[in-house]
Amino acid sequence: MTTISKTLAMELKRRRRSLMRTMGDNAIAIIPAASEVVRSRDTHYRYRQDSNFHYFTGFNEPEALMVLIPGRKAGQYIMFCRDSDPLKETWEGRRLGVDRAPAVLGADDAFPIGDIDDILPGLLEGRQFVYHTLGKDQHFDAQLLGWLKQARSSRRDGADPDAFISLDFHVNEMRVLKSRHELSIMKKAAAISAKAHKLAMQHCQPGMHEYELEAVLIGEYRRNNAVHAFPPIVGSGENGCILHYTENNGVLDDGDMVLIDSGAEYDCYAGDVSRSYPVNGQFSKAQKEVYEVVLAAQLAAIDAVKPGNHWNDPHDAAVKVITQGLRSLGILKGSTASLVKDAAFKPFYMHGTGHWLGIDVHDVGEYKIDGQYRLLEPGMVLTIEPGLYLGTSKKIPKRYRNIGIRIEDDVVVTKKGHEVLTSGAPKTVKQIESLMNPA
Repeated sequence: MTTISKTLAMELKRRRRSLMRTMGDNAIAIIPAASEVVRSRDTHYRYRQDSNFHYFTGFNEPEALMVLIPGRKAGQYIMFCRDSDPLKETWEGRRLGVDRAPAVLGADDAFPIGDIDDILPGLLEGRQFVYHTLGKDQHFDAQLLGWLKQARSSRRDGADPDAFISLDFHVNEMRVLKSRHELSIMKKAAAISAKAHKLAMQHCQPGMHEYELEAVLIGEYRRNNAVHAFPPIVGSGENGCILHYTENNGVLDDGDMVLIDSGAEYDCYAGDVSRSYPVNGQFSKAQKEVYEVVLAAQLAAIDAVKPGNHWNDPHDAAVKVITQGLRSLGILKGSTASLVKDAAFKPFYMHGTGHWLGIDVHDVGEYKIDGQYRLLEPGMVLTIEPGLYLGTSKKIPKRYRNIGIRIEDDVVVTKKGHEVLTSGAPKTVKQIESLMNPA
């Protein structure tokens, strides 16, 4: 059953007030909870709350709706949720219930979700602007349009038709800057993620299947009251050159590299870590050469994470090192400047160096403002994840083929620079080989 600490309750209240100040008077915000999703027949996927709903309410039940109505003083926060039902709770689990919702959630009022058709149209009356993100749930959008039609038919003031304003821009900008409370949760998610990767390294042996390493990761997440933030990627050999490989059914062959990209989700906040290492625990000369290029690129990119730098500065730093490395490996020829300008690295490093991280693993927030890469600010959290994916192309010297390497850490921008949240996962050649080959 939902419980909310005093610290979190105060933060949720600040978030709601901030949004209502942005909306101004004569507006209403409507955010529905995520719906339960059927996996097959009468089996559902594990429930995961809508990110924006969680951000403003901390409430983890389905069949709920948050309404914010700006006005005098702090405005009004109304929750629609399920009634208590002893019989259903015996079968399906505990519910907060309407009676307890105001005290637990800090709502001004709460109503049964079953009464929403009777109550919501009245709340919409006289509100010119409706803050809601259309297109996420077509069924709910149709309901909302019906409530609006009913509200309009009751008007006698000749007011203009309601205008929809997407919540995305306003909420995304709030979410891109993490509070102290959010960072404390993200540090926990990062620590769990790092420990799981460390355990996977210790368990890795030739002859295992990729899914056995996946099991190590997920087991450690669950031991710490977390779940996986996204389907784990465990790719060995040529599978490591597939960016979003999730079959995880290959055999870990002696002499191959294995690339793992996985993170824990703790209290709805995601970790996201990638590590690459030899299946047998000992880097070959060729593997080490490629690995050191990627590691140098990642360290250069992390060094570029600081307030006042542009979002793309870490990527530019990584690209320069990657390109120089590809030249040193004999895969690219020419001057580094020309090769970077021509994006000659793209066949081997085809993705960006990072993304926002938070309640969603690819979290919300603009990367550009008015067409220019935005400046990094304290409280922003991003991943730094350069890689090299050297498949079977004849342009690649034979000794480097089928080596896929990605090294990813979660980094928070601080007032003086940055902090790596996932430093608990070993990543130097010496650290990895020592862990995988204990004396």
